[in-house]
Amino acid sequence: MQDESRPRQRPRRGIYLLPNLFTTATLFGGFYAIVAALSGRYSESALAILVAMVADALDGRIARLTNTASDFGKEYDSLCDMVAFGVATGVLVYAYSLQHLADYQWLGGKLGWVIAFAFVACTALRLARFNVLTNIAGGKGDFFGLPSPAAAAVLVFYVWSAHSWGLSGETLLPLTAVLTLGIASLMVSSVRYPSFKAINLTGRVRFVSFAAVVGALALIMVDPPRILFLLFFGYAISGPVAALAGRRLRLRPLGKGGGGE
Repeated sequence: MQDESRPRQRPRRGIYLLPNLFTTATLFGGFYAIVAALSGRYSESALAILVAMVADALDGRIARLTNTASDFGKEYDSLCDMVAFGVATGVLVYAYSLQHLADYQWLGGKLGWVIAFAFVACTALRLARFNVLTNIAGGKGDFFGLPSPAAAAVLVFYVWSAHSWGLSGETLLPLTAVLTLGIASLMVSSVRYPSFKAINLTGRVRFVSFAAVVGALALIMVDPPRILFLLFFGYAISGPVAALAGRRLRLRPLGKGGGGE
């Protein structure tokens, strides 16, 4: 029996303001990106998703630094990520390029939005799997599958780069379709990707490391869409490349030139 003399603990009400404000900024960036993409303002849409990415990168760190992490915040973050990195990115790619697949009448002219929806669905599956693994393992270690913000970044900065060069989405239609399906497949794969959540932003670093970060930021500012596309595309293909390299090393027989003492 329960001790009636002890006061009952009431459930905590309310939510933490600061981290959830940044999470809401992620949601707003995704929503504004959809509006801009549907109006043909593709660079503006890509910039809005970039803002959403920055807000998403900050909300979790702020919650941990201020000790304001909560289950509500985690669920809210996943929903906002789905809008910004799933729906908004899918709409942007479709509006810029994939909509032109309707001219070929494949699948009754619906192939373009089917490919865009495949990306959105894979984003939802990736986020759901991440939440399950986080509850089991505490979110430590490498990622399984390409993280949804990185997947969105590849497509977003691809569109931004192509549009800033004046390239038509119809001209790049085959490349866009292959890239969208490839990135979607990587999200739901079991390929390992390194996590950068363990980086300590409040600790001391060597001067050389700090100078490298400043140099990288300066390089990005020279040509943001193309430099960011190359960085995130390199991260996306690093997983399969590392997996294939590791498999070749495991399968290579010992012998002449094959290792051993």
